[in-house]
Amino acid sequence: MIYPIVKYGQEVIGKAAAPVTSFDAELEKLVADMFETMYAANGVGLAAPQIGIGKRLCVIDITVGEDPGAKLVLVNPVIVSAEGEQLEEEGCLSLPEFRAKTARPLRASVRAQNARGEEVTLNGEGLLARAFCHETDHLNGKLFIHHLSRLKRESIERRVRKLMKAGEW
Repeated sequence: MIYPIVKYGQEVIGKAAAPVTSFDAELEKLVADMFETMYAANGVGLAAPQIGIGKRLCVIDITVGEDPGAKLVLVNPVIVSAEGEQLEEEGCLSLPEFRAKTARPLRASVRAQNARGEEVTLNGEGLLARAFCHETDHLNGKLFIHHLSRLKRESIERRVRKLMKAGEW
């Protein structure tokens, strides 16, 4: 099932998500639906709040479906280390049409559980490190615009408000 993507400005996007405590068939179905939704939107990552579900769950595939072995499921993730810096253009499925150069760690390690509840630690560099941080931010109620200068963030927020007012958001 493909879920509609929740856009910036809706309450679930700005709130910290609740921990996942049940690792069952319902979670497996949600994970499959999240991958389907992410691929339909041409994304490399998707957090549960982005489909209106306030759970600490995200899926990542930086190959956008080209390598089935690259699919990652992170349940209750926590960034445990980050080093270096990369400044690359970043976007978000919840902020379509908006992109900005955003500083993120060059390398990051994340501790999480997989869909079966087993603890895993994953290391990423470049785009994967960016995805770890971006999706974990979503689970904490933050978006990439919160890493921009106040001026850039407020400019994007103003444009979103205009789109909302015009009924185009």
